[in-house]
Amino acid sequence: MKVIKAIYNFIVGDMVILIGVILAVSILALINNVGALAPLKGFSGPFLIIAVLASLVATLGREAFSSQH
Repeated sequence: MKVIKAIYNFIVGDMVILIGVILAVSILALINNVGALAPLKGFSGPFLIIAVLASLVATLGREAFSSQH
């Protein structure tokens, strides 16, 4: 279990980042595979950048305003 946690902390570092990226990739998969969402394919790149930045900012905000310094 320690090895898995060490790998997780090395690659991701925070659950908020992991969930944010998983949600972004899931939405991008829906955009690319559902025919009704085909007009949004041009927005896939900016959406990925915005989603990842939002998860990073959420993590940074949580860390900055936490009571443990």
